[in-house]
Amino acid sequence: MADPVLRLTTATRPAEPAARSAAALPGERYHELKSAVHHELIKKADLEKLGVLQGKRGSQNQLMSLIQQLIGEQGVPLSAVDRDRLAQEVLDEVFGLGPLEPLLQDPTVNDILVNTHRMVYVERRGVLERTNVVFKDNTHLMHIIDKIVSAVGRRVDESSPMVDARLLDGSRVNVVIPPLAVDGPLISIRRFPSSPLTAEDLIRFRAMTPAMFELLEGAVKARLNIVVAGGTGAGKTTLLNVLSGFISAKERIVTIEDSAELQLKQEHVARLECRPPNVEGKGAIRQRELVINALRMRPDRIVLGEVRGEEALDMLQAMNTGHDGSITTIHANTPRDAISRLETMCMMGNISLPEKAIRNQIASAVHVLIQAHRLGDGSRRITHISEITGTSGEVVSMQDIFLFEKQGLGPNGKVKGRFVSTGIVPKFAEKLKAAGIPFNPSLMEQVVEV
Repeated sequence: MADPVLRLTTATRPAEPAARSAAALPGERYHELKSAVHHELIKKADLEKLGVLQGKRGSQNQLMSLIQQLIGEQGVPLSAVDRDRLAQEVLDEVFGLGPLEPLLQDPTVNDILVNTHRMVYVERRGVLERTNVVFKDNTHLMHIIDKIVSAVGRRVDESSPMVDARLLDGSRVNVVIPPLAVDGPLISIRRFPSSPLTAEDLIRFRAMTPAMFELLEGAVKARLNIVVAGGTGAGKTTLLNVLSGFISAKERIVTIEDSAELQLKQEHVARLECRPPNVEGKGAIRQRELVINALRMRPDRIVLGEVRGEEALDMLQAMNTGHDGSITTIHANTPRDAISRLETMCMMGNISLPEKAIRNQIASAVHVLIQAHRLGDGSRRITHISEITGTSGEVVSMQDIFLFEKQGLGPNGKVKGRFVSTGIVPKFAEKLKAAGIPFNPSLMEQVVEV
């Protein structure tokens, strides 16, 4: 028996003229054809049961046949290949995110950037390229945006024209619409792989060396507090996921994020996510409130997805009051900039603390600072592993343990350089030994060309 959602009787398709490619149709005519088929599908299918089809391959095949039939009734000559492509696009409009769906299924795409309905760019292997994906108009694009934000309980309209959200696969989405976006709605999608990268992957991609990996693994297991710094797209979240993989499964981890995107593999993980304000502008829950509440949840470690405001001081205090082994990330271009940003963010809490007291908090709370950097060829490197050693006068003292030295460009445009050890044995080597983690001094003598 046919699926009850399909109420269109099967009819013999009329003989078709010589096929003509859908790509040869003018863009406006092609979108009109797709819209017409979509509207006919809505009329003739039971929309209340359409959602059931999403997980049923047989039912989806029936729906695809129905779409194919509706395409034939439009009287536009198309080849079998183009008919299938058009039918798939209509199906994506019903169940997926329309024109974005093929890009979301492409594992080589790292970022999707929609600059109004006319232009869509993607990043592959660190390089931006324009695609041939377009939307019918801004109304069509807004429809897709509504599907994205409503799925995670967010909203976007003229009174709230910016929103952070995430897709079901964990990809991070930022949307800006008019009047803030002058030419039309803008979407930025930061994708994350379904299976997170491992430390071995980072070594294979030459983001770091085995010696750096061994030192960082020991630092996490010895419960040192770590800050990962870097610019946008430098791989901070990826590195945070890798570092969290070294945490013992016997420990209770509380994660705090503005938009949930961490992919921790441990079983005992309590995940917290900020909440935006409601329609009346009330009810927002910020990261600072979540950090304070996390201290009441008996965490062994706190993992803060990104520190970006007044919660910095609460995070430092947590690191100093028994929650050692905590990890966070921060936007900064150098390790020294990361320290300056931490100082600035601590002052945002309107707490009358002298600068010296804040620097002392940072020096005693943070043990290791890791700098990630995205190079001009799109590759990512860990450029600094630095140790915070205390305060000296008016500054927080630090010493570099590992560095990446850029040496120029190769003939293929790839960045050439080398990972070097400064030869300085970190002061936290004693903490590694106290935690039963062997420390190999020969790690401090390696140079690796990349």
